[in-house]
This record gives sequence, structure tokens and C-alpha cells, in this order.
Amino acid sequence: MPPDLASLAAPATARIRRWVLGVFPRGQDGIDYEHPAGDPGLFGPDSATWRVHADFPGMLSGGLCALMLQLLHPLALAGVWDHSNFRTDLVGRLRRTTSFVAGTTYAARADAEALIARVARIHASVRGHAADGRAYSADDPALLTWVHVTEAYGFLEGYRRFAPIRLPGDAADRYYGEVRRIAERLGARDVPASQVEVQAYFTRMQAELRFDARSREVLAVLARIHLPVPLAGVSRDLFLGAGAALLPAWAQAMLARTPVQRLQARASARVLRALAPLFRAALPDGIAPRACRRVGVAPAVLTRW
Repeated sequence: MPPDLASLAAPATARIRRWVLGVFPRGQDGIDYEHPAGDPGLFGPDSATWRVHADFPGMLSGGLCALMLQLLHPLALAGVWDHSNFRTDLVGRLRRTTSFVAGTTYAARADAEALIARVARIHASVRGHAADGRAYSADDPALLTWVHVTEAYGFLEGYRRFAPIRLPGDAADRYYGEVRRIAERLGARDVPASQVEVQAYFTRMQAELRFDARSREVLAVLARIHLPVPLAGVSRDLFLGAGAALLPAWAQAMLARTPVQRLQARASARVLRALAPLFRAALPDGIAPRACRRVGVAPAVLTRW
């Protein structure tokens, strides 16, 4: 952002900074992203993953898109239904997911691997039976693959829609090929490694998906989520709408989204696209820039392919 424009936008960027830090406070994961010097972590600054995950508007809207997709899988949804307090602490769930993604993306290798091991231990205790009687477990390789693919899809589509630079032709395949490492370390198998493979995977999975009473309740809780910031309802509706705009057409239909809802989602996406430069200007000292300092590169490298 040019200096004169940045000066004019300063009040807005200050408000946005307070908003972001209000929803996602810093330092709660205990990770030092600036040490040890030179450690590239699991991906490093040349990766597509560092670039895609550095864009806050795309990541938050993409994460919400992923949640909407995940609630369509009865077994994945059963784990959330039985083992989380999503009705009262959905913000906490979003924060924990954000911390895991940030840590496995940008932390030094030992910290990233410790995070993966911790989540794997939690998964081992999450098991039960879905509403239809089928057994589920969070460490089921098939469920791990579903959760991973929906998140990777959401993050990548969020980047496509809201990032300031166009995604190069090979970047999507690079990204999917890189981030599957995290899913595989957690125990996922047969993880799609390219855009074509992800599309084929979604086609295969549609027969297993349902939009039922439980799905509707979780979606309703998501639509009522109270963010701990001013204008909480406006902020929530903006990002939820932008996330819904990223959904593939088959998911839009399965979620029974009305023409009015689709129109509202497109409008939210346009607004977020216009606001996205302010989010970037408000967060010059985020996790990605700190990780860049650890490996001795300028943060600007993440805005180029």
C-alpha cells in the first residue's frame, strides 16, 4: 500500500488489527516463531504453503468454508457432536484449528512435529457411534483425509479469491502436494496430491455425505457465533458469507442454499475482497513475517511466486 494511501487508511487498519487480535490473540500457543535461526520447519519459505497460508482473509474465509463442508460428513460430524463444546465455544475451536495450521506451517520443525503428535494423541481418544449406529474414530485414516482435503480446498480457494496476486498455473498442485504431508503424519492415507485428484475425491465422497438435522444445528450455531469484538454480527456475517462463496456447486446444492443466500455470499466476497488490503496492512508483524525472519528472508518473498 503506497505511503499516502496507508496514512489515509490508518484508522481503519488500526480497527482491523484490534479485531483480528481480539478474535485470535497472540502468544497462546507458546511457539517462538523466530527461533531457532535458519530452521525452515516442515515447508520453508520457497513453498506454496507458506504463501497460501500467509493471507489472512483467504485463510479465515477458507476455514469457514471447510467447516461447512465437514458438517456434511456424518462420521466427522459425530465426533464434533459428541466430543466438543461447539455450542458454547465455537470460537475456541476456530482458535485451536488456527493455531495448529499456523504452527505446522511456520514453526520450526521440532515445534511443528510436537503439535502433530499432540493432536494425534487427542484423536486417539475421540471415538463413538454416529446417529445411524456406525462406529467412528478421529484417527480413522479416511476421516483424517476428509478433514484435511476440505481444509486444504478452503484455504486454496480463499487465496484464489482474496489474495492480491494471481495463482500461477502449477501452484495448486504444488500446494496440495505439500500440505498432504501434515495429513499423512496424522495418519491419513491416499491423500489427494493435486487439483485433479481433489476434484475426483470430492466426486467420490458425495455419496457418503448428508445434510441432516445435526448438520443443520451445527450450521445454525455457526451462523449465531459471537465474536469477541465490536460489530460482531457484521464481522461474522461478512466472513461466513465469504466462506460460503467458496463452496463448490455440489456443496451449495447439498446445503440447500437459497438464491438469496448465494447472492448474499457473493456480495460478502466482494466486500472482503475490497477490505483485504486493509487486513494485510494491519498485520505486518504476523506469524509468517516472523518465520521469514527466522530463516533470513524478507517477508515480501511471500507475495511473489
